[in-house]
Amino acid sequence: MSQDIVFIEDLRIQTVIGIFDWEREITQTVSLDLEMNFDIARAGASDRIEDTLDYKSVAKRLIAFVEASEFQLVEALAEHCAQIVLNEFPVSRVRLKLSNPGAVRGSSAVGVTIVRSSQPS
Repeated sequence: MSQDIVFIEDLRIQTVIGIFDWEREITQTVSLDLEMNFDIARAGASDRIEDTLDYKSVAKRLIAFVEASEFQLVEALAEHCAQIVLNEFPVSRVRLKLSNPGAVRGSSAVGVTIVRSSQPS
């Protein structure tokens, strides 16, 4: 497995998230941090976008999905986002941190960090 990592940091997306009635009536900002294992050696040698993981495409796909979603739990949203990355992009492993800024008074954010692989570990 490649040890190279392509990352996206603090991808902020508006979505409906939460279990309370008032949360179901508004959108909130969630933030995604992703670390995606992808061998960048070929792209490093060729300098061609076709040889790398197009992080803009990953970001656009996740933005479209999260904006259209209405999950109750950040755990479920994180799991679905990780599966999209693994199933739709040439990534062998993803570490995804999903933060919900402002969800708990007195904290800058709450959320989950998950690690998923396309192959058994």
